[in-house]
Amino acid sequence: MILLTFFIGLIANFIGYIPPGNINLALVQITINRGMKQALQFIIAFSCVEFFFTYFIMNAADWLSMQVHLDTAIDWVMVALFGTMGFVTWIHRKKPPKESKNSSRDSITYGILLGFVNPMQIPFWMITGTYLITHEWIETGRWELALFSVGSAAGAFLCLFIYAKSARYVRDKLDLSNKTINTGIAILFFSFAAYHIVKQLYLHVFRQ
Repeated sequence: MILLTFFIGLIANFIGYIPPGNINLALVQITINRGMKQALQFIIAFSCVEFFFTYFIMNAADWLSMQVHLDTAIDWVMVALFGTMGFVTWIHRKKPPKESKNSSRDSITYGILLGFVNPMQIPFWMITGTYLITHEWIETGRWELALFSVGSAAGAFLCLFIYAKSARYVRDKLDLSNKTINTGIAILFFSFAAYHIVKQLYLHVFRQ
């Protein structure tokens, strides 16, 4: 049961990070612009925070589910986050990659920051966690949820590591310029921000 709890957390969060989002797109950008070493430091820092984030959300799922405007708040936070990341990526799209003295520390700090500012994981774990608990796939004891969160961190690490390796492979094989990749990532960030805006307009304006 102990190993099963770990692997359920690993598989669940691995699947959760497969769709493109702010985390894996930011990682792709770091991999292309700074290299695999910086990407690995980002992944490790982010995965460590993911343990605490998952543990908190799983323990607070009942309380969070009762917050009436939580979905709306998350959508607008994502609009701000995607918009900011898209803007920063766009204005720096022409700059060539360069190593700086603080690049390692910056990657670690960035991983920690995005680990905490990761609002899309709240509804993900509320839905996934509730399903796993109600179907008795995992127990809700302190140690069981801690082990589940370790698996969650491992799943995030594994998926993001594959993302980083794939980004490097695609760039080398297709011989894409940093400007092209950064422009594409910026457009994706803006597109995700637009999606959340349209979603809120539909729910609160056109659907009424």
